[in-house]
Amino acid sequence: MKDGRNRKDVTIGSEVEVVQKNHQRTGELTSGVVSRLLTKSSNHPHGIKVQLESGIVGRVKKIKEN
Repeated sequence: MKDGRNRKDVTIGSEVEVVQKNHQRTGELTSGVVSRLLTKSSNHPHGIKVQLESGIVGRVKKIKEN
């Protein structure tokens, strides 16, 4: 399972686990499918920021392998 720090690993339609801004202290993860990539740079030390199909915005911590 890859982490979500490299933009090339995160694609629209990927099933991922993200941490929302208000859950950063607890590290609580939310599962979903990527609908938009919000981080423009090729990598980010805390994870690529995405919007899930549910509308939730968070940083990718895990990418589920198909």
